[in-house]
Amino acid sequence: MTWPILSVVTFLPVVGALLIWLSRGEDAAAQGNARWIALWTTLITFAVSLILVMQFDPSNPDFQFVEKAQWLAQGISYHMGVDGISLPFVILTTALMPFCILASWKAITVRVREYMMAFLILETLMVGTFSALDLVLFYLFFEGGLIPMFLIIGVWGGPRRVYASFKFFLYTLLGSVLMLLAIMALYWNAGTTDIPTLMRTAVPRNMQTWAWLAFFASFAVKMPMWPVHTWLPDAHVEAPTAGSVILAAILLKMGGYGFLRFSLPMFPLASADFAPFVFALSVIAIVYTSLVALMQEDVKKLIAYSSVAHMGFVTMGIFAGNTQGIAGGVFQMVSHGIVSGALFLCVGVIYDRMHTREISAYGGLVNRMPLYAVAFMVFTMANVGLPGTSGFVGEFLTLLGTFKVNVPTATLATLGVILSAAYALWLYRKVVFGALEKPSLVGIKDLTLREGIVLAPMVALTILFGVYPKPVLDMSAASIQQLVSNYQTAISAVKAATLVQ
Repeated sequence: MTWPILSVVTFLPVVGALLIWLSRGEDAAAQGNARWIALWTTLITFAVSLILVMQFDPSNPDFQFVEKAQWLAQGISYHMGVDGISLPFVILTTALMPFCILASWKAITVRVREYMMAFLILETLMVGTFSALDLVLFYLFFEGGLIPMFLIIGVWGGPRRVYASFKFFLYTLLGSVLMLLAIMALYWNAGTTDIPTLMRTAVPRNMQTWAWLAFFASFAVKMPMWPVHTWLPDAHVEAPTAGSVILAAILLKMGGYGFLRFSLPMFPLASADFAPFVFALSVIAIVYTSLVALMQEDVKKLIAYSSVAHMGFVTMGIFAGNTQGIAGGVFQMVSHGIVSGALFLCVGVIYDRMHTREISAYGGLVNRMPLYAVAFMVFTMANVGLPGTSGFVGEFLTLLGTFKVNVPTATLATLGVILSAAYALWLYRKVVFGALEKPSLVGIKDLTLREGIVLAPMVALTILFGVYPKPVLDMSAASIQQLVSNYQTAISAVKAATLVQ
């Protein structure tokens, strides 16, 4: 491979954003052009990213498609590459973007050009976050994603959009300031910010603890973990449909990816020390936010709280530190990306027709919208973790991995599976079943062709990965195996040294 394919996938959306910027004007023709340019840019980016999948060697645990060029100072370079842990998230990002553009086709009517540009720039920053192999570069991409998302919520959001966007921005920025200090400390310790080099560099024990906590502050807010999750329901409720999709499907995964890329490989001893602490937070997140979801009257808020609960399974699996737990965490993130994104798209469909998200405003939709009822049912079942859907595989593996290291945590976490069934089935019954009594729902139309094109592939993927999870698990298997063996070797070495003393 001679051409810089990763840089092409990363920066192609910026080219689309520039084209939209050049086609100036606010008339209907310019808005139509912006939509089509954005759609074609995201489709071409997705097509190019599929070349990565075809040429990726899943048996090689190291980074592939590596690009490196001297950049800032000594030891800070433009370094890109993907392995089996980051590639699934790159593909998830590029695959979901065309759906987001299609979902916004009719819903967004003001400042359409700026909206499409914000989404394309956000795509570049998200793909860059998962591909960066230099800490400074990672930090720029990771933090840069805040800006377009802040604008998407703050300009095109609901009535309390300014409050929600500032809350989102301040929470995530506060955590990340600590991460920047830790990056500086790692640079002073090793003389480089190159991620593969740092993974092989031993970090002093006391420094590991502080660096782990600093990185944790940033990733825990991004996940979001309990108790720093309160920005998420507000952001989801106020964000436009496509904004909610990206927030749930991709931005939440950056925290989990950060734990896998930095916390476990760079600070293995601190990760082992803090694992019980993470387990406690994960169990509280799973049980508490599921109970909170049961009390919601807004569809989006209910799904937002369910996201926090599902991310609890991910953090629990990752810090179990074994193959099943980490593989389950990665699979759960990919599955949740598809399922939660699709659930928010389903909410967008009925919101476009009724302009309300109150659960009490709906009922009996199956009588007027049978296709919608089927699609919504598949995603609800996947959200519950029903066997045969992608939601089951990730939850089962994370519970299996956790059960091997901490039985009480795994036992309490299974409560979350029961509670998720309670709130998801309650929501589905309220919205879809019952008699069609409300006069405002009588003339409601079923899925349009555009909405069907958006939801059909997601239904197919949810069922495919539920029945045949092998593609995702195989892609990441070698990289996860290497991560686990390095992690466990580091811990065993410390235990052996303690015994000798």
